[in-house]
Amino acid sequence: MNALRDALAKHGIVLPSLDIDDFSLSGVTALPPLVELGRCNLDTAHKLAEALEAVHG
Repeated sequence: MNALRDALAKHGIVLPSLDIDDFSLSGVTALPPLVELGRCNLDTAHKLAEALEAVHG
């Protein structure tokens, strides 16, 4: 997850809620843990869209 946090930071993007989802770590399911991307403000959402567009234009 640090790799994702670092990659986003290179584009000036900070997702404050970026973390591993606690429920998915509980062992209730056989699925691998999920990453909680969480909520972000509109400016951060625009930066994320711009970064993705630059990569996949």
